[in-house]
Amino acid sequence: MTAAAETRRPTGDPADPAVLAELLSVRLTEVLDGPVEVVGLHRLTGGASRETWSFGARTDAGTQRLVLRRDPPGPGRPDGMALEARAIAAAERAGVPVPPLVDHGTDPAVVGAPYLVTRHVDGETLARRLLRDPEYAQVRGTLATELGRAVARVHAIPPADVPGLERRDPLEHLRQTYDELGEPLPSIEIALHWLEKHRPAEVPESVVHGDFRNGNMIVATDGLKAVLDWEVVHLGDPREDLGWLCVKCWRFGAAPAVGGFGPLDQLLDGYAEVAGHRPDPEAVRWWQVFGTARWAVGCRGMAERHLSGAVPSVELAAIGRRVCEQEHDLFLALGLPVGDVPETPEAPPSDLHGRPTSRELLDAVALYLREDVMPGTQGRLSFNARVAANVVDTVARELALGPEQERRHRERLARFGRADQADLAAAIRAGVVDPEDPALLAAVRAGITDRLLVANPKYLAHPGE
Repeated sequence: MTAAAETRRPTGDPADPAVLAELLSVRLTEVLDGPVEVVGLHRLTGGASRETWSFGARTDAGTQRLVLRRDPPGPGRPDGMALEARAIAAAERAGVPVPPLVDHGTDPAVVGAPYLVTRHVDGETLARRLLRDPEYAQVRGTLATELGRAVARVHAIPPADVPGLERRDPLEHLRQTYDELGEPLPSIEIALHWLEKHRPAEVPESVVHGDFRNGNMIVATDGLKAVLDWEVVHLGDPREDLGWLCVKCWRFGAAPAVGGFGPLDQLLDGYAEVAGHRPDPEAVRWWQVFGTARWAVGCRGMAERHLSGAVPSVELAAIGRRVCEQEHDLFLALGLPVGDVPETPEAPPSDLHGRPTSRELLDAVALYLREDVMPGTQGRLSFNARVAANVVDTVARELALGPEQERRHRERLARFGRADQADLAAAIRAGVVDPEDPALLAAVRAGITDRLLVANPKYLAHPGE
């Protein structure tokens, strides 16, 4: 930082967009070798772990569209951001489409937290638009193959070009992360047992993107333009990226296995064009099951950031109730479909408090959020209003269905002599209860379905396995 720039450094909270704009202006004036005015700064929706901001950098030569990615203001994770920047640079050299780097740094004094700035890349990132909008109909037919080529280029990056990559045993790391949350689940214990039993033979390790999926890429009507979000890049089994792309939640309600775009064969064909070999589909399936379990644990981990008070957030709180979606997908991937869904009578309303009932009050709040707050706001605020409305709906369903579901839950636990889910999960891990017992699998599946009927009943109708 030059002395002149240091004297111009703005003071104030870097979480304030006005302060952040000034900080960016100071930094980019240095990087771009001339005065820079930051215009149109706004935070993009999504991004539960890192912030993403779009803005223009106005100079004498014109305005460049740029994107800032940073940790939430504070010390952040400097090593992680530096690794992400190195990975993006190495990927660009290897022919992977990425947003070109403009600047990055780990000093929180620059823009409030470790950060990187890239050039804007035209295209669409919203998965549901890519899967449904007519303008992307043609490219949807070729994307699975193109993604295979792109991820093969990721795996061709020389590991030495990305110093600092972590190497770890995936199952051991998943189990450790899950155990640290302190909320054992029978479904995860069943999945961990299956994963240990069916682990595929090892292959040479490579650079693994770690979050290669629909939603983390920019796509235009003529194809893939950029691979985003390299924050969990590491060394490992290259088939991990292929399985993660096929995890059901990243299909966003579409049927085709590869991000909702196409079948697995197309992905593997595209991969083979670049890599010179075709990965084993059964090994990819193993990684799909692993990825589904990983995301179940990840959802609960993000909720913990809210529950601990570290990052109060309605979005993070809501994500905690999405664990049951991944439990449902796990059982589908393991060949355990939904059975008959029992009728669940709603709890009768009490006349003690009169009208409106608690359900009617919650319905009114959800209606207000959807019809008044969402249309009257934009960006992050509108997004959070939608999340909050969904949370209100979840609470309303739990009030109505919860008593009968709780009765069934207690009956299921009693069949195995267990007091609660944690007790049953511990018995599965200890081998006291057979994780392959059909009666156990049916009981755990029934509990998952009950949770899903409260959290997101529409998810039961999503195609795929």
